Amino acid sequence: MKAIVVGCGRVGSALAKRLHSAGWEVAAVDESEEALERLGAKWPGELHIGHGMDTAVLEAAGIGSADLVVVSTDGDNTNVVVAQIAKSRYEVPKVAVRVHDPARADFYSNRGFEVVSPTTMAIEALASLALGGDPA
Repeated sequence: MKAIVVGCGRVGSALAKRLHSAGWEVAAVDESEEALERLGAKWPGELHIGHGMDTAVLEAAGIGSADLVVVSTDGDNTNVVVAQIAKSRYEVPKVAVRVHDPARADFYSNRGFEVVSPTTMAIEALASLALGGDPA
């Protein structure tokens, strides 16, 4: 199974490592060499320095044969555009995207890719705790 992780901050790098540990072939993409260093000097997967919206970078990472693309940069706009490119242009079977803004997350949740909103998840968990329930 082939995965591309776009954005190698704390979330993206940890996910790339987890996917690799589960037996996936993983290509990591980030415009920052320092971010890619989070994967460690012995990272066995691919590293691609460049912007996730650059189709040449995505193609070098193997998007044409990817089973999964996860987009987890700091920017919601970038994340959504890259997810749309992966899904519509390259027809990647599974695309997951992090969207911080809850309104945007709702809007994009039915666009053919999976949306994860850490902000929404935090609001729900904290509200549940504050109101006497268990966190979701």
